[in-house]
Amino acid sequence: MFEKPRGVKDYLPDLAAKLRRIEWRVLETMARWGYRQIITPTLEYYDTVGLASSTANERLFKLLDNKGTTLVLRSEMTAPIARVVASLLKDEALPLRLSHHSNVFRAIEEEAGREWEFFQTGVELVGDGSPEADAEVIALMAECLKAAGVREFKIALGHIGVLSGLLEAALPERPDERQTLRECLLHRNYVGYRAALKGMDLAPGARADLERILRLRGGREACDDALSVVRDDASRAALGHLRDVWDALQVYGVGGHVSIDLTMVGNFSYYTGLIFEGYAAGLGFPLCSGGRYDNLLASFGRPAPATGFALETNRIVLVADDPPEDGRRMLVLYRKHRREEAILHAMALRREKDAAVETVFVPEGTEIGPEADGEGKWRFKGRRYDMVFRFDE
Repeated sequence: MFEKPRGVKDYLPDLAAKLRRIEWRVLETMARWGYRQIITPTLEYYDTVGLASSTANERLFKLLDNKGTTLVLRSEMTAPIARVVASLLKDEALPLRLSHHSNVFRAIEEEAGREWEFFQTGVELVGDGSPEADAEVIALMAECLKAAGVREFKIALGHIGVLSGLLEAALPERPDERQTLRECLLHRNYVGYRAALKGMDLAPGARADLERILRLRGGREACDDALSVVRDDASRAALGHLRDVWDALQVYGVGGHVSIDLTMVGNFSYYTGLIFEGYAAGLGFPLCSGGRYDNLLASFGRPAPATGFALETNRIVLVADDPPEDGRRMLVLYRKHRREEAILHAMALRREKDAAVETVFVPEGTEIGPEADGEGKWRFKGRRYDMVFRFDE
């Protein structure tokens, strides 16, 4: 076998076809919700998009151009789109609804479900800071998962402001200890979280509040429970925002897919408010994620609130039902003496029919086939076709 770099993957024809069908169905869903597709370069300047990205510096793929300027392979799509919104689209009125599809690159440790190169399809809603905007993108994400063929999924909602308020109230002027607890929650290491708490010098009330964080999960009642723990106005406002989003999602009809998890941290540094992740049954890592990032646009000179999400379609392809193939498959078999007739017939079929049409030249003295498979299809050299045309006599 010829080796390839670790962290990257070959997509053979059947899997590539399934991946592309999923992507097109998702993009069509986004278009029906009013999101226009945008395409940005694979390469960006490190000093602009690279530094603004949510990706840690050591995980960026960097290279130098012929002038010695440091470039990066895009590691996510939010920062590049923020650059475009603040420059090429600076004269367009807000809000902007944009969709995107691309491959992105991150140098990460090998583990289940993680690759250096992966595919994302997502949206950004720029210029609307309301709970209604957050509810819209979450409801759209649910619709996209359904369009992709994911039958069973759950979306967990959290809020950066709630968790930050709880940690800062319990551990004022102790940023290292707050970060330790955040790291445990980020990796769902609840045993480590409790162990870290035991080693901290805390007042009994503060310790009880931090222990209670682990129980702030469930339905809308999780927000009500959190009200008895939060101590500051900002956290209470964050809970109000989260409740408004929850109520709007019930109207969208996706409430059965959604739960609240106030232990969520969010692994992107630019998140400022609501965060969310989508999971499917039988898969131990998220299929999609998103959140609010109200400060990122300011770093490009156009302050505006924004929210969005990205689906990792290379993960979705593992759990999605295989979407039906677009159109039918047809086969045209011919001998040399009927080549012109066969090729012209195949070209006419491609123009007139919703079908993929293959032509195969069969030399004289070779069995032309094909064989019926008993299910209304024809099989030729291991492939199945809806219709076969023979030009051999």
